[in-house]
Amino acid sequence: MKAMGIEQYGGPEAIIELELDQPKVAPDGVLVRIAAAGVNPVDYEVRAGGLDGAFPTHFPLVLGWDAAGVVEQVGPAVTAFEAGDRVLGYCRKHWLQEGTYAEYVAVPDRFLAKLPEGVDLHEAGGLPLAGLTAHQAIERMGVREGQMVLVHAAAGGVGHLATQLAADRGATVLGTASAGNHDALRRNGVAHPIDYREEDVVAAVRELAPDGLDAVFDLLGGETQQESLRMLRSGGVLISIAEPPDPQACADAGVRGGYVFVRPSGWQLAELVSLWAQDRLHVDVEELLPLEEAAQAQSRSEEGHVRGKLILRVD
Repeated sequence: MKAMGIEQYGGPEAIIELELDQPKVAPDGVLVRIAAAGVNPVDYEVRAGGLDGAFPTHFPLVLGWDAAGVVEQVGPAVTAFEAGDRVLGYCRKHWLQEGTYAEYVAVPDRFLAKLPEGVDLHEAGGLPLAGLTAHQAIERMGVREGQMVLVHAAAGGVGHLATQLAADRGATVLGTASAGNHDALRRNGVAHPIDYREEDVVAAVRELAPDGLDAVFDLLGGETQQESLRMLRSGGVLISIAEPPDPQACADAGVRGGYVFVRPSGWQLAELVSLWAQDRLHVDVEELLPLEEAAQAQSRSEEGHVRGKLILRVD
C-alpha cells in the first residue's frame, strides 16, 4: 500500500512516500480502507521525535492518527462491523509505526464508530482526535447549562469543536482568537469572542464575568495557563491539553486543575457522530489536500494559524 511517513526523525522534508505491506488484521481488529486522514499538531511532534520518550517507535513510521473510510475486512471476533461499513476512528496505538497517512489502517474494533450516509466521509477524517479531545475535556470540566466557560485558541481544530460542545450543553462560551476569526467563533457557539492580540484577555474576561469563570479549557500552556488561573472563580476548573497544571498554583488560586491526553473511544465517537447527524456539531475544514502533500500540510499546521482542520484526501 501507499503511505506517507518517515524513516528517521526530522522536519517536513523527512516525510517521504512509502510502499508497505497491507496491515495485518487481529481477531478483534478491523481493516479500514482510508478515504481521509486529519492533520493534527501531534503529527509533526511525532515526525520531529517529540514523543520518542513516551512511545516505542519503529521505522519506517507512517504518520497520522485520524481516519475515516470504509471497512475492508474484520477479524473473526468482530461483531459490530462488517465489510462495506462507513467508519471513522482515532487510531493511536501504544507504539508509533502504523499511522493513517496511508491507504489502509488496522485497529481494534473499539476504536471505531459507524458513519451514517448523511455525514461526509472526507470531512469526517478531521473529527476523531480533535473531537474526542474536545469531548473528553468538556466532560472533565463538567460543563453544564448556565455556566460561563472560556476556550483558548477557539478557532483551531480542537477549539472550534470544544466551543460547539460547550454551547450545546447550554453554557455561555467565551473564546480567544484573532479578530479575523470572530465570525467563525460566533457560528460555532461563542457568545463573546476575545481578540488575544489586541485585548487584555484577563481584563476582558473579568468584565464579562466579575466573579470569575466556571471553567477554562487551556490549549496553549505556559503564560496562557498561568493567566487562566486569574480568570476562574473559587472552585472553578482549569483543564489543559498542553501541560499538566501546577497543583500548588491551582491550590493557591482555589481551583481544580487537570490534564487530558486523548484516548481512543468508539462509543464517544458515536456520540459525536450523532450530534453531527443532528446538525449540532460540524467540522470546519480549511482545506482538503491530496495525501502526497502531507509535508506541506504539516508545515501549515506547524505555523499555527489553521482555522479548523486540514485533511488529507487518500481516495
